[in-house]
Amino acid sequence: MEKQPVTTIKVPMTVRDRLAVLAESRGTTIGELVTELARTTLTEAERAERAERTRIQLAEQFGYLVTEADQVRLSAELDALFPAREGREAAA
Repeated sequence: MEKQPVTTIKVPMTVRDRLAVLAESRGTTIGELVTELARTTLTEAERAERAERTRIQLAEQFGYLVTEADQVRLSAELDALFPAREGREAAA
């Protein structure tokens, strides 16, 4: 893998300290932790696009049409399982 140039991100010291604890608990560095977050976290637009592709695939392959009620119910279930999702709008 080609080595990329690095930069500095300014955060409050308390955030840096928390990132250090998280990185240490995972056996990694703060830089690797932030890299993984950036690589794996989707934007709202990316989530919406992925949801649309999934709806299309469900309809085409299984004949299942995802309704608005399905979306609301499933989003509520995910919010219950993963509280950090709360406040995030359901993908349209």
